[in-house]
Amino acid sequence: MQQLHPRAKWLFFFKFIIANLFLNMFVVFLFAAYMTPLFKAETPQVVGMAVIFYLFMIGLSGIFSYFWAGLTYSNYKYQISDDAFKIELGVISKKFVSIPYDRIQNIDIYRGLLDRMLGLSDLHIQTAGISGYALTEGRIPGIDPSLAEELREKLIQLAKKSTRQGV
Repeated sequence: MQQLHPRAKWLFFFKFIIANLFLNMFVVFLFAAYMTPLFKAETPQVVGMAVIFYLFMIGLSGIFSYFWAGLTYSNYKYQISDDAFKIELGVISKKFVSIPYDRIQNIDIYRGLLDRMLGLSDLHIQTAGISGYALTEGRIPGIDPSLAEELREKLIQLAKKSTRQGV
């Protein structure tokens, strides 16, 4: 099985950090709301404690995100086999996706802002019955743009070869 591009670790890391920033803001808001009546603290004291707590949470989530991105990267693999395109992913619970070539309907390549900054692409494989950006059956994030084009062309060729005629 093939692994993603090594820069995909940073793609996962930055996505986890962005998600954690919003989660940390919510946690700090709850912290400040809890601390104010508990210590009968005034607003400047609560704001100071909240800022220190927020910086602590950012540091903690940054360390966690770095290790989690490495685990996500090392557990995300794909393979072109004789009968299907296979994807293996997941850290805690493993997910094995096998997409038969005759079910492939469309293959899209996305390059979002973060992807372009890192020089990567995101390959989406859509099958019959599933459509849309978030509902793709197969997704390969963090691959080299030229490899994404090659994979797309190869999968299209394999899909054309394997289409069944009649019932």
